[in-house]
Amino acid sequence: MRVSEFWRLMDDEFSPAYSRVVARDLVLSGVGGNTASEALRAGFEPRDIWLEVCRVQDVPPSRWLGRDIAPKN
Repeated sequence: MRVSEFWRLMDDEFSPAYSRVVARDLVLSGVGGNTASEALRAGFEPRDIWLEVCRVQDVPPSRWLGRDIAPKN
């Protein structure tokens, strides 16, 4: 997963404004006790960070892959 995909998933799940608050303030034990923003800067895989955010925030597993996006024609 690319960092841009991480932010798309965060924005889709939490809204563009609140996703930045979650990334800045929510401490995630699964990525070394860092926030998502700190973990990204530290080089953790964006996918691992996203999945940890999902677990901590009780995002239903059905939404862990993000919303369906219609294919481009």
